[in-house]
Amino acid sequence: MSPLLYYAVPALGSYVMLSIFFLRRPRLLHTPWAPAFRARLVAHRGGSGEKLENTMEAVENSVAQRANLLELDCQLTRDGVVVVSHDDNLSRQSGVDKDVGSLDFEELPLYKEELEIYFSPGHFAHGSDRHMVRLEDMFQRFPRMPMSVEVKVENDKLIQEIARLVRRFDRSEITIWASEKNSVMKKCKAANPEMPRSFTISRGIWLILLYYLGLLPFIPIPEKFLMCFMPTIINRTYFPFSCSGLNQLVAVVTKWLIMRKSLIQHLEQRGVQVVFWCLNEESDFEVAYSLGATGVMTDYPTALRRYLDNHGAS
Repeated sequence: MSPLLYYAVPALGSYVMLSIFFLRRPRLLHTPWAPAFRARLVAHRGGSGEKLENTMEAVENSVAQRANLLELDCQLTRDGVVVVSHDDNLSRQSGVDKDVGSLDFEELPLYKEELEIYFSPGHFAHGSDRHMVRLEDMFQRFPRMPMSVEVKVENDKLIQEIARLVRRFDRSEITIWASEKNSVMKKCKAANPEMPRSFTISRGIWLILLYYLGLLPFIPIPEKFLMCFMPTIINRTYFPFSCSGLNQLVAVVTKWLIMRKSLIQHLEQRGVQVVFWCLNEESDFEVAYSLGATGVMTDYPTALRRYLDNHGAS
């Protein structure tokens, strides 16, 4: 054996053993964050499978089902009002080919009478409430209801206005910053660093890389929520690519990479809540919770509440 291998092999073996040891016992190195709430039942777009998405009626329905967290998307109108809307362009939601930012709040059109449920293709939601809602109205109507607000674009005014509203209603600890983009999340953090943050896409990839390199137990994690798609819904209710073969490949690879009970348990022990989206079938609820996930994001809060009650979960 060469001198290099003589020292390298035992060192590598020791590193692997230490990594596994602290992966299973992270609290020996890190003090877990004490959450203000547990996100067991998360209502996607306010509960978009049972009522029209992001309306007050949808949210009231989700709250009635004892949802623990509302997942919302925010846009900014021309007159500076933060509204709860998934899309910037209103074509899909309202049939009007205009951007939210090109209209004043009072000019915003009604939602369509029915909207297809994105993660349940071929199914449609209906509701009597078709009005777009101000984020301020959501905060006022449900002052202690935890909410995740996603910012999709680098709009400094939007970010600052959300931060201002969160401070005004004294809800920093129960309002989550969410964005897919690192550049947006940096601005969100700067605007209100007291709000917990979820992982961006690139930070999520970094997390997975650290896990497989064995470094994750030794690295601080500033995020408090990992909201991740569940790979097993690809090609069933989620179609990220137009090519079925590519979707199948992504499903296989991401299932192998992400659906690791040891990873989820490690994050949970460190105070990072893991939420799988967007699950609308009981079999998927079962898979997510059996992996140790904190919660599930769904379009159907009534169905998930029934599942949780039947399984003795809160």
